[in-house]
Amino acid sequence: MHDKPKFTESRYMLVLIFVTSLFLMWGISMTLGDVLNRHFQNVLHVSKARSAYVQFSIFGAYFVMGIPAGLFMKRFGYKNGVLLGLLLYSAGAFLFIPAADAQSFTFFRIALFILACGMATLETVAHPFVASLGDQRTSDQRINFSQAFNGVGGIIGPIIGSYFIFGQEQDLVSVKHLYIVIGAVIAVIALAFSFVKVPALVDPHSVSPDSYSPTEVPHADKKLFQHKHFVFAVVAQLFNVAAQGGTWAFFINYGHDIMHFSDGKAGYFFSLSMVMMMIGRFAGTFLMRYIAPSKLLAAFALCNMVMCLIVAQGYGWPSFIALLFINFFFSIMFPTIFSLGLKNMGKQTQQASSFIVMGVVGGGLFPLLMGQIANHNVATAYYLPIICYAVIFVFGLTYKRLNKSSV
Repeated sequence: MHDKPKFTESRYMLVLIFVTSLFLMWGISMTLGDVLNRHFQNVLHVSKARSAYVQFSIFGAYFVMGIPAGLFMKRFGYKNGVLLGLLLYSAGAFLFIPAADAQSFTFFRIALFILACGMATLETVAHPFVASLGDQRTSDQRINFSQAFNGVGGIIGPIIGSYFIFGQEQDLVSVKHLYIVIGAVIAVIALAFSFVKVPALVDPHSVSPDSYSPTEVPHADKKLFQHKHFVFAVVAQLFNVAAQGGTWAFFINYGHDIMHFSDGKAGYFFSLSMVMMMIGRFAGTFLMRYIAPSKLLAAFALCNMVMCLIVAQGYGWPSFIALLFINFFFSIMFPTIFSLGLKNMGKQTQQASSFIVMGVVGGGLFPLLMGQIANHNVATAYYLPIICYAVIFVFGLTYKRLNKSSV
């Protein structure tokens, strides 16, 4: 009888803690982008549709940086990949200084793009990095656990934004000061991580055939895109982040237009929705001990189709509560799709990670479509994410068959 696989090993614990902190860092920046979306509408007088270019700049960086980050990681290793990501993250944050001085929406988008290139690099590296810190059979649990702290960052981001941006004068000075602090903190983290010793890692996705049952050992002769479960994971991730980007981009607008909240109050509710996401990730990590990750993914996607339908009706509090619950059911989707897509990829794991990260570009494209509808009615715009969750539902439902055909 086989022993139950461990979550991780003691020699990996320090590195796991540090890498998990990175999930928190980009959670803060991701949700701050949604606060900036609304702030730029107020201060720089851009429309809802044009303000969606904030998300396009952030998520577009994932498309541009996905493959270069993967190649860098393959050539120089996980640790140097993390350091590159932190360097770009910090540089983008410091570029907010000249952007604020110039009061230029275009300059802000450039700064956000560079910052997001750092986030994309960290995300490309962090997922396979966390997966390698233990047994492959518990990689879903480790990635969901680490991603839960992305949810913590998502809670902190809107609180910081609501207090330091919406809570101050309607100008760009507070934005500049906030990002100076963020840039400095990230630079310190990069310096600290440069002194962390990473133990020798055995990639759990490319272990010897003796370590796992035959169904867990990939065929070495298969090309990357011959793995059907991986290809569908890329597509599912694109639609997943598309739904996330659109939902988050217009959350504060929904609170303002439908619930008649102030921007600051809507921002605090946005933070509450991130609490829901964090709870969902911890709950999902627990449930995966008893329910197959792919089946849980399909169930959560189906729930979100229902939530979006309620939100789109603009019923007031019932619809707004459904909007909060979207994040609960969204919680496990990104890390679970990522982990499922990397299963049985062997030595192609790092390359596969790059393509799944590139799927994040959906978060830049979808808000542009939702923004066109939101200019007329922000509630109606929430019909669109139903399409995304339908794709994720089918991925979860068919994953077991697709994965079997890949090995």
